[in-house]
Amino acid sequence: MANKLSVKFENSLYEQTYKFRDGQGVETLEDVTTLVDEAFLAGVQTQLVAMHRLNQEALGRRSSTEEEEFEQII
Repeated sequence: MANKLSVKFENSLYEQTYKFRDGQGVETLEDVTTLVDEAFLAGVQTQLVAMHRLNQEALGRRSSTEEEEFEQII
């Protein structure tokens, strides 16, 4: 794709995509397999967990804001 190779990771509702341009040494499936080692996958997993936490915190703030709007009933 336009001299780029993309590697995409998905987990439930979240995804990460890493793009590599020509000249970065990632041009074949074998190159990707070598690049995506245990350390890389651990970092991806850490980021997916952080994305989930961020999403849950944002949803929590939204819920508490909506609840506060109807706090007083007359």
